[in-house]
Amino acid sequence: MNRLRTIRLAPALLAAVAALALPGCVSIGGKPPEQLLRLTPDETAPAGATASGQLTEAIVVLDLESDRGLDVLRVPVTVDPSRVAYLKDAQWIEKPSRQFRSLLAETLRARSGKLVVEGGDFEVTGRTLIGGRLLQMGFDAQRGAVVVRFDAIRSERGTQPLETRRFEAVVNGIEPKPEAVGPALNQAANDVARQVADWLKP
Repeated sequence: MNRLRTIRLAPALLAAVAALALPGCVSIGGKPPEQLLRLTPDETAPAGATASGQLTEAIVVLDLESDRGLDVLRVPVTVDPSRVAYLKDAQWIEKPSRQFRSLLAETLRARSGKLVVEGGDFEVTGRTLIGGRLLQMGFDAQRGAVVVRFDAIRSERGTQPLETRRFEAVVNGIEPKPEAVGPALNQAANDVARQVADWLKP
């Protein structure tokens, strides 16, 4: 009889265990950070805007390289020239180099009105190729500032040799807290994107 009672109770016990386990599914992989940071363009093409033309005349924003410390979802903090830490309770929703590529492409699209495409197989056909290396996108503890630094490489198909230029934006007076660092990084990244767009003007 006891055996039969145990068998009958098993479905109810399983349901209770499953219900208790559901909240735990939300936090698989550890406690989520308090802040998820992302880059958003200050300048965007208006809704309904179109850009058309031959792909051979397009501006192509290539996949960007980045320093090792930026090839993660954490926000780097430069403690001194030889030490780097990461900002507590903050994380990017996507790696900074990919986010900056998209922000740069949207800024170019809004400012130029031209056909702008990102990465992929377009490198071989675009007229203007823009790539480079993201050197810094984080908080500088000694300066109390966020810094975005980008080494750009520009190539015009069939007309000019490669051209490089370093761009930088600094926002001072920032506390090492996600709610302050996040908006400041977005401001600095947009500043650099505008500088690159101005550099690409004919």
